[in-house]
Order: sequence, then C-alpha cells, then structure tokens
Amino acid sequence: MRAKAMSLFLLGVVRLLTGAQARWQGCPPKAEQRIYFANHQSHADLVLIWAALPTALRSITRPIAAKDYWTASPLKRWITTEVFNAVYIERERKGDEDPLQPLIDALESGDSLILFPEGTRGFEELPQPFKSGLYNLAQRFPGVVLVPAWIHNVQRVIPKGEVIPVPMLCSVTFGSPMQLEQGEARADFLVRAREAVIELSDA
Repeated sequence: MRAKAMSLFLLGVVRLLTGAQARWQGCPPKAEQRIYFANHQSHADLVLIWAALPTALRSITRPIAAKDYWTASPLKRWITTEVFNAVYIERERKGDEDPLQPLIDALESGDSLILFPEGTRGFEELPQPFKSGLYNLAQRFPGVVLVPAWIHNVQRVIPKGEVIPVPMLCSVTFGSPMQLEQGEARADFLVRAREAVIELSDA
C-alpha cells in the first residue's frame, strides 16, 4: 500500500515538474519484452522514462540502478526496490561475478528493462561510448526487442551535483526497434546503437 501511494506521489511530482511526455516516434507502446536503452545525464532519467511509460508497461518494466548509489540509504533502497522494482547492478566487477547476471535473471523471468548503456551519467550533450552490456544481452536474448530512447532536458531538472529540482518541460522519444545482426561485431553494434539514440535528439 505504501509503495503504491509513493508510486502515485512520484508520478504526480514528475509530471508536475517535467510533463513526462512520451513520444512514440518509431514504435507504439506494446506489452512485449523489450530493452529500452537511452542517454544518461541525471539520476532523474530513471524516474522520467519510468513515468513516461503507460501504466500497463510500467508494471512489467524494470529500470537498471547502480547498486552503490541506489542502496546508499534506506529510503533510496526502499524506493528503488518497492516502487520501481529496479534491478541493481554493480558498477565494478567483483571477483568472478558476472555484473550482468541480475539483468540476465530479470530477462529470463520475462521482465523488460530500462538500460543506460553508457554505464554512468555524462556531462556532454551527446552520450559517451556505449559499454558492452547491451551487446551481450542482445546476443543472449535475440527475441527481446531493443528500443532506443532519447531523454530530453532532464539534466536541467536535476543537474549532476544538484539535489533541488527545477521545473522544466521534459520528454522521452522512443525510436524504431533494432536488433543485433547476424555476425555483427560488438564495436559496430554499439556504435549503431549509440547513433540510434542520438538520431532521436532532433526529433
């Protein structure tokens, strides 16, 4: 009950501050297993793209959250666990553990994911080079639909290093689905995926 109330509260706050507009330019919203991958410039990215999804998709789509940041306090852990049903990922490899294993487990359970392939927030307008996680997941789960997305303006709502949000109209543009082509090299795929996200910045 508390999680549901917090979910509605956060949706209201996000929509009041940003509008949280969704532009389904390349595909319609659809209840199929997807990996949404987007640019990353603010902690609010996770919340905005989650809020932009229709209710039916929000309930089956789990954002990826950096474990060290989002479990640093009981409140952050509770929100990401109980409200967002986030999948935690370690940003640093520990021993022989595969950092992608929590994502693999979620996809094997039938969940969709929200992924930020840069691995961390960037300062520049354009995304940093994508890390290999998206390629590895695309290779292991060829049936999962890969949907690029561009998050507009949210870095101005909560810039890196700031904690007080500033009202600003924001939107998420969803592009055309893509897939890993047969025999496509890792580097080529990651460049193509990044370009698919960047192309949406002018939409």
